[in-house]
Amino acid sequence: MSIKQLTQNKQTNRIMLFDLSIKGHHPSYIQYLIKYWEKHNFDSDLSKNLNIVVSPKFIQEHGDVVSLVGDSKNIKFTAISAADESILNARKTKVQRNLRNFREWSIYCKYAKSLQIDRALIMYFDTCGLPLALGAKSPCSFSGIYFRPTFHYNEFDEYKSSLQDKVQATRENILLSRILRNPQLQNLFCLDPFAISYLNKFHSQTQCIHLPDPMEIIPSKNSSFGMDSIEVKEIDVIQKLDKQKLGVEPGRKIFLLFGAITSRKGIYQLLKSLKQLSDDICRQTCILIVGECGIKSSIEKLIIEVCQEKPLQIIRRYEFIKDEEIQPYFQLTDFVLAPYQKHVGMSGILLWAAATEKNVLSSNYGLMGEMVRRYKLGIAIDSTVPEEIAKGITKLLLEKKTNVLDEERSILMKSFIEQNSAERYARTILDRIL
Repeated sequence: MSIKQLTQNKQTNRIMLFDLSIKGHHPSYIQYLIKYWEKHNFDSDLSKNLNIVVSPKFIQEHGDVVSLVGDSKNIKFTAISAADESILNARKTKVQRNLRNFREWSIYCKYAKSLQIDRALIMYFDTCGLPLALGAKSPCSFSGIYFRPTFHYNEFDEYKSSLQDKVQATRENILLSRILRNPQLQNLFCLDPFAISYLNKFHSQTQCIHLPDPMEIIPSKNSSFGMDSIEVKEIDVIQKLDKQKLGVEPGRKIFLLFGAITSRKGIYQLLKSLKQLSDDICRQTCILIVGECGIKSSIEKLIIEVCQEKPLQIIRRYEFIKDEEIQPYFQLTDFVLAPYQKHVGMSGILLWAAATEKNVLSSNYGLMGEMVRRYKLGIAIDSTVPEEIAKGITKLLLEKKTNVLDEERSILMKSFIEQNSAERYARTILDRIL
């Protein structure tokens, strides 16, 4: 290597995004950073080099995100080796999760070293808690995105903590007290805005920063939100979707359950609740279930059973929906269902509901419940109880006052959307790690 090359390498600011998750919001989070990088012409600055380290499955399943890099001179994807991926076990039990977290940390360190990284952003920082608390060292300075703090949930209205919740909060406080002493940890980005003041109480040199939970939407012609209030997606045509194409029977209102269909989304509690609806309410209701589903056989049995007992319509689309195809479902629906089961953290479902001005029937637990109450996004209920879900569905259908988007609600929803734009998300990160 020549002296000139050595000098250039030394001056290059090598940054790594590290994310081995391939589902949920993770592809979009990476996508928004790439778009911001290109929009602001960081590619012209040869002193900045961005390496995105992901699972080989990410490359296979999210070619649309990978293709955004194009012919960029200083941004690229690096897939971990098949051998490295093979050591990543399942996360079904607590022991398995902890073991995997240590293995992910070792892979992170391996690639930070081999790529000679100066600064790293760990896109799913929650997996690093135990390794860092036990003294793990990073090959470079780093920042992280903290998804699911719960240690402050006892401050939320209507929150009832169990013994397990209290133990978890104590555990988080102990881990954070050690993690935030790490001199290599520069920034801790947190998706929960209410956690920041609590994180700052640790008096760490680490900067604790609220990170928007990003989304891109195309403004609807009928939306009360101005064009400048939200991120405008750069596609020409919104996929056309209407009730007739979906097969929605006349006179029915749509309740949308969207996203990966798992037990934690409350699908079983929802189906149980439908049996408790009056026949009159059932005749006015269409449940639209959209998303990948790994429990199809078990829920199909329940759906058939419900539809035999009640004059309901339940439409299913068990498939992965790409980002650009999401918005039409929310524009078409009348109401949005989010009966998550003790979900920790934020959900993009609330953002989509607010952006399309649709009332959401949400869990009242934790951050989701607090957001629904604070921004008047709909109704927050104890979604672990089917009877409460049934009451919520009935209330949304019958109480016109609940569905009125008055000036106060419009302002609050607009504020909620503006705070979570993709532009603001990417700027918050890249302004601090570049």
